[in-house]
Amino acid sequence: MPTRDLAFVAQGKLHLRGDTGTDSIESKFGRSLRERAAQIHHRHAWKSQGRGAQFMSGMLWGAEAGDPGEFRVAITGVARGRHADEFLYSLETNDVSGIFAVADGIEQRMFHTADFRLRHISLHPDRDSLAASVFHNNLSAHIAVLRVAGSDFAEVTEGDSFDLAPRWVAGEGRKLVFQSAGIGRNAGGRFTALGPFAIQQLDLDSGEMECLLEDPEFDLMSPHKTADGTLYYIRRPHGGTAQKVAPLHALKDVVLFPFRLLHAVFQFFNFFTVRYTGKPLSTSKGAGQKQPDLKQMMIWGNMVNVDRAAREGQGEEGAPALVPSSWQLMRRSSAGKTDVIAKSVLSFDVCEDGSVLYSNGSAIHKLAPGGKAERVLVGTMIEQVAAL
Repeated sequence: MPTRDLAFVAQGKLHLRGDTGTDSIESKFGRSLRERAAQIHHRHAWKSQGRGAQFMSGMLWGAEAGDPGEFRVAITGVARGRHADEFLYSLETNDVSGIFAVADGIEQRMFHTADFRLRHISLHPDRDSLAASVFHNNLSAHIAVLRVAGSDFAEVTEGDSFDLAPRWVAGEGRKLVFQSAGIGRNAGGRFTALGPFAIQQLDLDSGEMECLLEDPEFDLMSPHKTADGTLYYIRRPHGGTAQKVAPLHALKDVVLFPFRLLHAVFQFFNFFTVRYTGKPLSTSKGAGQKQPDLKQMMIWGNMVNVDRAAREGQGEEGAPALVPSSWQLMRRSSAGKTDVIAKSVLSFDVCEDGSVLYSNGSAIHKLAPGGKAERVLVGTMIEQVAAL
């Protein structure tokens, strides 16, 4: 078996790097769902042909339902497994979400559901528990813990909040760190905004919640706390930070705000509809109608245009950064000393030897303890990196 040292997710696909090169891994569960969609489409093919198509036109479950060419399977997270030859991943389709383990080419389904979406998985150091982000239909997200052996599943955070990216704290029993932001809603209960992300720590044994770090001007994301108390995280400017503006510009913004908000919400959902179903929300074919560019990626709530990032030339040659230099990888010691160790970082992981893997979206670098960063891989639209 080849030795593998890292995994990454790019454009919804999983890749593993080892001593024999980089391989793309297909989910057997996802393939089975796609094959079933093809079988369903074949059985209902008459609806798209001749008089059958005329009869079915206008029906809710019409001719294009079940088209295997439009069935999307996306890997949403990856993590190291229970032993050196195993890795874990989370998966989403339009209908179901699940967590899977793969070892020696054998895939094991650990958990799946159609009730919510699971992302950002993390395996406890004792190898018996998994933590994950759970996304609900009301646009809230909580942290959940499930047993590796068995089907025990429990959400351990609650409230009207957006809790993401849980990580187990090494050497401290059953403690989790995660990023959390409060949700703003209007009088009708509709989602309007997120507050800045802060870093929270939850002790599952005592139930105690502690805010480790917060800043009203920055989002603090993807925390990772090591056994010696060092805290790694990504810091970026919070989108809601107030800025001084001219009075006329402020009045214009107030007048146009409802229209801009509706447009932004539509484009947000339109992007995911095109990505996962192949169809836009709007069926209008007007000349002025623009569909979302699929050379885009959603990173921590920000839409990133890959072509634009490449044109702006941020980052190094051959691997343009997909996020600005204000997205910084931070390291805070147990004594409270904070350093910036890398810029233009959208994903990272800490290796067992203390090295840090991080990605700017186009390349993965490795920073050895006390050493310099070395580029180890170049890719396209890298969404997450994980040490194996």
